[in-house]
Amino acid sequence: MGPITEADQISDIAFGFMGSKTLFVALDHQIFTHLSKGAGDADEIAVKTGLHRDRAETLLTGLAGLGLLTVEEGRFANAPGAEAFLVHGAKYDFGDYLRLQVGQQMYALIHQLGAAIAGRMPANATASYEDWFEDAEEARLYSESQHAGSLGPARQVTRKVDLSDAKTLLDVGGGTGAFAITLCDAFPELTATVVDFPNVAKLGRGYVEEAGLSDRISYVDGNALRTDWPGGQDIVMMSYLLSGVPGAEHETLIRRAYETLAPGGRLLVHDFVVEADRSGPKLAALWQLQHTAFTPEARSVDVAGLEHLLGANGFAEVETIEMIPQMTKLCVGRRSA
Repeated sequence: MGPITEADQISDIAFGFMGSKTLFVALDHQIFTHLSKGAGDADEIAVKTGLHRDRAETLLTGLAGLGLLTVEEGRFANAPGAEAFLVHGAKYDFGDYLRLQVGQQMYALIHQLGAAIAGRMPANATASYEDWFEDAEEARLYSESQHAGSLGPARQVTRKVDLSDAKTLLDVGGGTGAFAITLCDAFPELTATVVDFPNVAKLGRGYVEEAGLSDRISYVDGNALRTDWPGGQDIVMMSYLLSGVPGAEHETLIRRAYETLAPGGRLLVHDFVVEADRSGPKLAALWQLQHTAFTPEARSVDVAGLEHLLGANGFAEVETIEMIPQMTKLCVGRRSA
């Protein structure tokens, strides 16, 4: 994103909360799912959603203004992107991730950002994932929505990294097992162990059982920063882990990964990563900042710094691969044989 030159560009930033909240409300009322069956006017959508006709029309108009809907002669229809990604049950649907985790949880926590940046977090603030996930309901809401959000990147890993020679995978902070399940499906010889908080692990075992992989995927309950990891692994996976822990823990995690891997094993780090010159991309930078709101000691990670961190801790053949455009990258390194 280039330097801003106009006042309306500043307004787009300042008023961005309006657009995001409009999207969340539309998802709550299944607007895109209703419109996937065909275009409709305000009266028809009001009947389908149970909303007052005038409020339905105002919401539809806002969505059209955002480009999420098209409108012709008073009839609204899904834009191509909304049809592909926001219709419930669609192949690439991630609406629940946006509606639940981002809309209900992250959106609420962003109010802590000012205090976190200033270093004046109140005593009752949420200050870590461990603190947050001690509440079983918060852990459930986050984990179930994140599961949907992680399936896409997990599928990308299967296409971009050949793991056919790997037999064991350790997914550190692996949540409900989206990566472990997807990778084990793609590579039949692979078995996996996932380390995560007890309230998350409990949910993850359900997903694993549903996938029919309970004989190949197991869990270790605990905080990944303090819990012992099983050794001799062919692959160590860390997805969204570095962005969610204090920056001072990064080197310890990378060093532990090296020690946990068998000779020739690989470390895969998937996270929000900005370019080496820190000019962006915007979404990666903002997600890093968002994490600071509830992990005040979190550290922004850039490509050069991450590759140096792996190299300084013994990894070779280090490379960084684009994952979610403008948002995440995958850094891969190999332990020497």
